[in-house]
Amino acid sequence: MEHRIFTRLKKKALLTTALATGAMALAGCEVEGPHWAVFQLGWPDGITPEARAMENFWEWVWVAAWAIGIVMWGLMIYSIFAFSAKKAEKQGKDPIPNQLQYNVPLEIVLTTIPVVIVMTLFFFTVQTQDKVDALDKDPEVVVDVTAFQWNWKFGYREVTGLGAAADGQVWNGIDEERTATAELSKVDEAYREKMEKFAEERGVEPEDGPVNGRSKSDISYLHFNTIETLGTSEEVPVLVLPTETPIEFDLASADVSHSFWVPEFLFKRDAYPHPEASHAQRRFQVSKIEKEGAFVGRCAEMCGTYHAMMNFEIRAVSRDKFAEYMKFRIANPTAPNSEALKAIGEDPYATSTAPFVTGREDSRGVEKDGNYVELNETAR
Repeated sequence: MEHRIFTRLKKKALLTTALATGAMALAGCEVEGPHWAVFQLGWPDGITPEARAMENFWEWVWVAAWAIGIVMWGLMIYSIFAFSAKKAEKQGKDPIPNQLQYNVPLEIVLTTIPVVIVMTLFFFTVQTQDKVDALDKDPEVVVDVTAFQWNWKFGYREVTGLGAAADGQVWNGIDEERTATAELSKVDEAYREKMEKFAEERGVEPEDGPVNGRSKSDISYLHFNTIETLGTSEEVPVLVLPTETPIEFDLASADVSHSFWVPEFLFKRDAYPHPEASHAQRRFQVSKIEKEGAFVGRCAEMCGTYHAMMNFEIRAVSRDKFAEYMKFRIANPTAPNSEALKAIGEDPYATSTAPFVTGREDSRGVEKDGNYVELNETAR
């Protein structure tokens, strides 16, 4: 009788412990990770709440992985020595241990535990992903990012207050003239006229051509702004952004696929040509940049000859400094970005990475430069 009572209490204790452990695990998403190097595995420290959420998830996954690994290694090593044939022989036992392949309770446990582990990881993955991908952060600054072989163009499309307009008002930085010109590139007029003439000669209705008769030089999906920072082979583009401010990035490519990556964001997103046509999400938001400083940015998609040198820099400054920066650029639209940086007391050029020289010599020793395709010139 006492043995049965003890067994029941033991089962209840184990169940209570399991439930308590599960509750702690589900609450773990809001608990800061240990921030030990063994769990970070080379990840840089994040500078946005979204980056810290990913870092936290990453570290707790490794905590769980190490805990599971230690238990499994312990059981394996214990089994090697505790159930060896030599030990059984010395004890006068059968060297072949009991076979447990038909132990239903054990098999249920060994199936349930991995399922619970996978479900828990899935839960935290979705939770972190939802936080990172959320587009409801009410951005005060909207930046258009255009990638091209092999550099970047950044434009300020919208800024709420912060020196660009009165507080609470949205400053619109869209370049209406260039946007209208880009819109005209949608249709290849020469091709359309040819098809209409062809149809008229045969007395039939004109048919749409490839991609609905759109031009191969269509750049209507790109954004053009009155204030832009353009990278060149001689100058790494510096994107100035305010700290403690929600920011939206809108990405597109003028040629091949690229990828916008700032290591301290712990996040990267591809920049595609015609993102809507390829059903790609071109926007992402950060609720704030928490640290001032210069942070290197890179292209994380193999995009051609100079892919490894396609760098940019995020220069995170205080909100007051950013307001002064915007005032300077609005008042001096033709001034280079370096002068605007100098005007707010910042280093005028990139400090986290260096420019590259695109000139190369061919087999005859003649220097050549193939740094961009014709479409890129229009995209700028």
